[in-house]
Amino acid sequence: MRHTVRLSLLASVFVLNAHAADDLAGMFENGKVSGQFREFSISREVDDTRPAANNDYTRKANTLGGYLKYETAAFNGVSLGAAAYTTIGFHLGNRNDLNDVDPTLLGKDNKNDIYLGEAYLQYKNGNTTFKGGRQKLDTPMAGSDDARMLPNLFEAYVLSNTNVKDTTLIAAHVTKFAQGTFGRVYAATPALGINSVLSVTSGYSLVDSRNQTGDFVDMGKYAIGENTGGVSVAAAIYSGVPGLKLQLWDYYAHDILNAIYAEANYGWSYTSGVAPYVAAQWIHESDVGSNSLAALNKVNSDFVAAKAGVKVANFDLYGAVSHNSKDADAAVNGGTISPWGGMPAYTQGMVTRHQFMAGTDAWKVAGNYNWKDFGVNLNTGVYYASFDMDGLNGYSPAGYEWTAKESGFDIIFVPESVKKLQLRLRANYTDDFYQNSTGSVSWNEYRFIANYNF
Repeated sequence: MRHTVRLSLLASVFVLNAHAADDLAGMFENGKVSGQFREFSISREVDDTRPAANNDYTRKANTLGGYLKYETAAFNGVSLGAAAYTTIGFHLGNRNDLNDVDPTLLGKDNKNDIYLGEAYLQYKNGNTTFKGGRQKLDTPMAGSDDARMLPNLFEAYVLSNTNVKDTTLIAAHVTKFAQGTFGRVYAATPALGINSVLSVTSGYSLVDSRNQTGDFVDMGKYAIGENTGGVSVAAAIYSGVPGLKLQLWDYYAHDILNAIYAEANYGWSYTSGVAPYVAAQWIHESDVGSNSLAALNKVNSDFVAAKAGVKVANFDLYGAVSHNSKDADAAVNGGTISPWGGMPAYTQGMVTRHQFMAGTDAWKVAGNYNWKDFGVNLNTGVYYASFDMDGLNGYSPAGYEWTAKESGFDIIFVPESVKKLQLRLRANYTDDFYQNSTGSVSWNEYRFIANYNF
């Protein structure tokens, strides 16, 4: 475990649920403690048919951890907060063998870890909130991606305002990124190559960042291996029309790229209880400034997706399609780059995120059912996704095309006797996640997660 942590001033768009205090003493006396205890177990049975590969193996891990957070009450609109995050492995195999121990639940070198993940100051005045410090952010193209043991965290300075009716305006500058445990699975290399394409289109770094978990590093250093001026963000979110939500985000990653994210969601209902909904999203990226990675000095991509669904009683069914542009002269062949945990795509699978690779056409169908009418706090879901890979995908050898597929289920249960406890069983079954002329990689994966929030 790390025995030292670095304090710094950071920011977030989220507002604390802290009580007001009359003086400085009351600010701390009326503070609150919260957190989450998490147990996470994962097992992946891999079938690798490539001749030179270790053909069949099972990668697994078991961990305990979560976070513990303290928030002060607000005094004259000012409040403070801090949180420590930890992961501790147990019943592990050979920690040095990535075919034996799953790295996505553990810290550096598959070891236990603890670090100061949040440390912030917040000031709230009327409809305006400023927050500066290490903390969790969840935005379309930069997010916590809390899919494994510990989430991604950020150093940022964020100002949000709701003076305009039904509208939230956000201005932010994000300076540092602390990768969570999920990013440790991507063994990216300093130069563009097979693994780096998988990583940078799946929400993580273009360079090898497996041992950066919990370290707050410059946004550019994490993404491409070079210090840059961080990422400046502006956004507007509008919900003034019943059933309609519009959002527009602009991420200016200095000396890397400019990413525009736009999304529209609209839902309505009939007296019969049938409630259809539709949604569309668009991501456009272009290069800005300069950096030493020549292949990144031309970024040019467009990702478009649409989704349609219907809610009937306790059922929720939907289908989605997406397309990513391709350009042989552009970075990662015109794939959509997302190096800071952002993964908003409608067509992503539980693990397969090939929809951002150049030229990919993807589709997904999914359904969920809430069992509350049977007197049980249970929600179940199933899905199937397919990714038609273009020859410019950049993950397999040049010119190689194939179809990757993934199905799975998700079961969430909240015991009546322990309302703060959530038990979750998830599974994904991939078919040809990777393929070349000599073979393919597929797997069956199971996850058990217990979250206790307090």
